[in-house]
Amino acid sequence: MIILGVILLVLGLIFSISILWTIGIILIVIGAVLWIFGALGRQIGPRKYYF
Repeated sequence: MIILGVILLVLGLIFSISILWTIGIILIVIGAVLWIFGALGRQIGPRKYYF
């Protein structure tokens, strides 16, 4: 999810499409939160690990 967010962020900056830039930032933040909770061993919803 973080990689997809970075790709959308870069594409949004290159093509000056603000919606891709916004979605990219949101995906990066959500991916980082899931990664941190997964590293701490906390379960979010039905899944314990997100990778």
